[in-house]
Amino acid sequence: MKNEDIKKVLSEFTIFQELNDDELSKIVDIAITREWKKMSHLFHQGDRLENVYFIIDGKIKIYKSDVNGREQLVAIMKKGEMFPHVGFFRKGNYPAYAEVLETSTLITIPISQFERVLIEHPELCIKVFNVLGEKIVDLQDRLEEQILNNTYEQIIKLLIRLGKKHGRELDDGRVLLKTEFTNKDLANMIGTTRETISRTLTKMKKDELIEVADDGNMLLDIESLLGEIDLI
Repeated sequence: MKNEDIKKVLSEFTIFQELNDDELSKIVDIAITREWKKMSHLFHQGDRLENVYFIIDGKIKIYKSDVNGREQLVAIMKKGEMFPHVGFFRKGNYPAYAEVLETSTLITIPISQFERVLIEHPELCIKVFNVLGEKIVDLQDRLEEQILNNTYEQIIKLLIRLGKKHGRELDDGRVLLKTEFTNKDLANMIGTTRETISRTLTKMKKDELIEVADDGNMLLDIESLLGEIDLI
């Protein structure tokens, strides 16, 4: 990509939106654009923390693994998102794996060079803190769900969260969530079993809270799902 193309792409990310042309040029000067093939890894859990990534297109799976090799899905990152958020103001290692789910193009910014730009432009630090603050709130909400809610409530809130982030609202008010998350993925997100997810989704279909199309896509009635939580 040409520098002007990279500048245009970066200007659409939240933390860079209010930078002027000269300030954005400083970011472009340290940016590296690369295409990654499906099933490759950008980094592994425990690798030295060196870069922050910005997704131009494609899909990246962020997951953790415990000592027994059990996988916990943290997030599916898409176009317009950046990761890892811990890359800012932190030394150490990557806390998770980043696997390419489909051929993806990303902009890579070395943390050491990015920190120098932050020092030169304090206003950019404020934007980074705002992005981090939103991420912290999301993580707090997810932790609270696990502590305060039973498994059924956690699954409902998970579907609502995925619907809002990855779904598309239809004319009838329902949300279309495409089949990119397996039952195993859903289970790993909240620390339950695939069988529990399967049983719960079957119950939700019977109760007409969700509908699963022939192609596997899921139709969510967000209002009904929220009402189900209120009844518990």
